[in-house]
Amino acid sequence: MNRIERVREYVDDVLLRMTDTFARRCGYLHLYGVSQACALIALKRRENVELAIVAGMLHDIYTYSTGDARDHAVKGAVMAKEILMSMQAFGDSEIEAICAAISSHSDKRSRHSTFAEVLVDADVMQHCLHNPLSDVAEHERQRYEGLKAEFGLR
Repeated sequence: MNRIERVREYVDDVLLRMTDTFARRCGYLHLYGVSQACALIALKRRENVELAIVAGMLHDIYTYSTGDARDHAVKGAVMAKEILMSMQAFGDSEIEAICAAISSHSDKRSRHSTFAEVLVDADVMQHCLHNPLSDVAEHERQRYEGLKAEFGLR
């Protein structure tokens, strides 16, 4: 089993333990959706696709594990580090890159490392494309417009 599949197996186990079926459905849609958006954006920007997919799968794992979204980016980065270290399949620099991206993914108004930007933008992409008929959140509007331009979707 490759590293992406190992992380997906872990995430699936977390989501399957959720008793709220609506929240579980949202978890699958969001984590897998962000993960796929990470792959697309990382390919386009020539970032590490495998690590981007892993970051996307784990970026909200704290929220779905605990039901608590407060300070979830920072707490999620700590949890992701523990998960990845326990797998003994990722190097220190890989874990650091993934966790730095997770830690900053909620800050949509700032610029981050080129790798972290993949996750931030993938999160926005999933939020906006989940239901394109819904209004785009104000704090995500600028990034979403930039993504549409980047992918020639104007």
